[in-house]
Amino acid sequence: MKTTLKLLSILLITIFISCGGKEEKKKEGFSYEKKETTEKTSAPKPEVLPASKKIDLANKGIGPIKSVTLAPDVDQSMATHGEDVFKNMCTACHRTNKKFIGPPPTGILKRRTPEWIMNMILNPEQMVKEDPLAKELLMEFNGSPMANQGLSEKDARAVLEYFRTL
Repeated sequence: MKTTLKLLSILLITIFISCGGKEEKKKEGFSYEKKETTEKTSAPKPEVLPASKKIDLANKGIGPIKSVTLAPDVDQSMATHGEDVFKNMCTACHRTNKKFIGPPPTGILKRRTPEWIMNMILNPEQMVKEDPLAKELLMEFNGSPMANQGLSEKDARAVLEYFRTL
């Protein structure tokens, strides 16, 4: 029993000695303060506008449509037909008010010419190959090309008239 007590005392004394009495020396020359930089900050990079937000009212696109004349008032019967065509053929990829697989058509006539819109509807393959804006849209929408739905010019014009109501 005496030996155990001696061993315990020696162990406790060793622990106390090893834990106490040491002073940490401060290291000289190290500072947390931020120093002034001598470099000049460059001007912020201009924000790149996505293709879906760009306004291009000069580009008529590539395809059969060279000129479209829009009446001052919307032709309601044509717009109704265009809405039906849009719902049947386009809603798999487009939503009227939000980005989906393809861009939303709401306000499209404020950003694109009627000819460009109709050429994109009627001739999407050639448009994404040759039209710079269509190429940018293809990249913006993850490389998902617009499918050619085989619409007639009459149906494409009706869809355009429907877009005027959005």
